Amino acid sequence: MFLDNPSSDKWLADKAGLFELAPAKINLALHVTGQRADGYHRLESIVTFADTGDRLCFSETDADDFSASGRFASLLPTSAEGKKGNLVLKARDLLRTALEDKGVSAPPVAIHLEKNLPVAAGIGGGSADAAAALRGLMRFWNASLPDGELAALGLTLGADVPMCLKSEALMARGIGEELTALPDLPSLSLVLGNPLVGVSTPDIFLRLTQKENAAIGPFDSDWIGFLKTLRNDLEPPARSLVREIDQISSLIGAEGTMLTRMSGSGATCFGIFPSFEAAEKAMENLNGQKPEWYFQAVRTVGQVPEKTQ
Repeated sequence: MFLDNPSSDKWLADKAGLFELAPAKINLALHVTGQRADGYHRLESIVTFADTGDRLCFSETDADDFSASGRFASLLPTSAEGKKGNLVLKARDLLRTALEDKGVSAPPVAIHLEKNLPVAAGIGGGSADAAAALRGLMRFWNASLPDGELAALGLTLGADVPMCLKSEALMARGIGEELTALPDLPSLSLVLGNPLVGVSTPDIFLRLTQKENAAIGPFDSDWIGFLKTLRNDLEPPARSLVREIDQISSLIGAEGTMLTRMSGSGATCFGIFPSFEAAEKAMENLNGQKPEWYFQAVRTVGQVPEKTQ
């Protein structure tokens, strides 16, 4: 079921018993350092999460139910079936099976997804939704699993799901499952921009000609300066496939960013701004130039610099 009202605030307030945020994932840098024998690429990525994203709510029901609202709800698959099935429903079914195998009850649940993030956008929308579903359902069913077991369950849904389960600043290695917290990464003020052109991650990797690239070096206390020395190795192939990435990156950069880069496999780009007020002003300007595209000012998780406290 898809609701006509994109905000659905009253529906959420009336119907939901429990909420879970699915924050946008931002790859501040992404280095491809090799390829495994099974075809998966070895990555190193500095990842952070925004204070905005999709929103899931969970409530009691007589039979499993799923509904969605929001700007991008109509783009969601409505079934868990198939390789491109709905990841929220896949997460529900996998977790229920895992819990029932342990003798834990997992009764029917109504899940509502407020879909605010673009689909296939390089900011972990589907993975973030799956992770939020796992976190929310664990609370809803009053259940528990060891962190490692839950992460392994998430990994079967996608390489980004374990990091989205944590939703904290971290370094991801391997195929994305080897996670190290980055407690010193500061909170950043960003504008996310997407031309609303879906990008296929497998297609981007197919266009990646250089797969043995330098790893991310030792961290520096000057995070902005350090990030400028890094890159997203998927950005050149993505730009060759989606020409709008050039345009949106240039538009964001023209607003006075300290750094502009693509996130994940695209097509979302981000700009880092010196303050949230500057990011909000840039978002307003960009929405005025391209109202049909997606722009959002966000703050990321992390330490807040003393001067802004």
